[in-house]
Amino acid sequence: MWLAVGVQGAFQYGHAYWVYRGFEPPKDPPGISPGRLIVQHFYSPSLKEERSFKVYLPPGYVADSAAGRRFPVVYILHGSPGGPAQITDVGAAGVKLDQLVAAHKIRPFLLVMPSGGNGTFFHDTEWANTPSGHYESFVLDVVRTVDARFPTIPQRRFRALAGLSEGAYGALNISLHHLGVFGVVSPWSGYFIQRPTGPFKHASPAAIWANSPGRYLPVLRPVLHKLPLHVFMYSGSAEKIVPHVRLFALQLRADGADVKFAVYPGHHDWKLWRGHMDAVLKFVNQAFWPSAHSVHPGSRLQKLTSL
Repeated sequence: MWLAVGVQGAFQYGHAYWVYRGFEPPKDPPGISPGRLIVQHFYSPSLKEERSFKVYLPPGYVADSAAGRRFPVVYILHGSPGGPAQITDVGAAGVKLDQLVAAHKIRPFLLVMPSGGNGTFFHDTEWANTPSGHYESFVLDVVRTVDARFPTIPQRRFRALAGLSEGAYGALNISLHHLGVFGVVSPWSGYFIQRPTGPFKHASPAAIWANSPGRYLPVLRPVLHKLPLHVFMYSGSAEKIVPHVRLFALQLRADGADVKFAVYPGHHDWKLWRGHMDAVLKFVNQAFWPSAHSVHPGSRLQKLTSL
C-alpha cells in the first residue's frame, strides 16, 4: 500500500512538473476577471486531417461580442517538444492577458494556439511546408477558421504571429512569406537559417533557401516598404544565438520593418519566455492601436528594445 501511494505521489509530482515546468499553476489574483480557454477542432485541407487549436477568450468576451465588438488575434506557435497547452499552463499567457486588461494597459484580443505536432515526441515540423507535411499552410488554415468562427478584425494590422524557439522561427518565416496576412510578429529565442536536417532532410536546396529568412530577406525589401511589419524579437543573454539575432534584427530594420530587439537575462527556457510574456502582449497591443493614449508599454521595455 505504501509503495502504491509513493508511486502515485511520484507520478502526480512528475505530471505536475511536466504540465507546469516547476512553476505554480497560473491563477488570477482576487478581483481580476478571468478569460476562458476553449478548444476548437476543424478539418485542415493542408494536412488532410482533423486538427485542433486552443483559443483564449479575453475577460468580458461574451458581453463584448454580443454587443458587436470585434477582436484582433495573436497566434502563438509552440516549440519542440511542446504543445499549445504550454503557452497558457507554463507561459501564463492567459493570466497575463487578464491582468493587463484589468489594469487598462492593453485592450482585449484573442490568443490562438495551434497544435502543430506531427505525432512524434519532438513534433519537429519547423512549422514549414516540407516533404513531411504542409505546416505553414496549416497555420493559414487556422487563420481562416478563426476568422469564420469568431468576431475577429480580418485585417493584417490586427493579426500578430508569435512563437518560441522552433515556433519563433516558424512565426518569422510564415509572416515574411505572407505579409498580406500578418502585420505583427514576435519571435522569442528564434533562428533564421535552415539546414538539410529534420523535416528538411529531403528538401531541395531551393526549398531550404526559401525557408531561410536570413538568406531571402533582401528579396523582400520592396514588399516590406509597402506592407510595414512590426517586429518585437528577443533572446536570453545566455543563448549563443544572440549575435545572430541582433544582426538579423538590424538587417530586418534596414530592409524596411519596424523592429524592436531585446536581450533579457536568462537561458533558452520557460523562465525567460514566461517572464516576458507581458512585454510581448504590451508590444502587440501598441502595434494594433499605435495611437492609443491609455496604454503605456513601460520604461523597461522601451529601454531594452533599442538596438
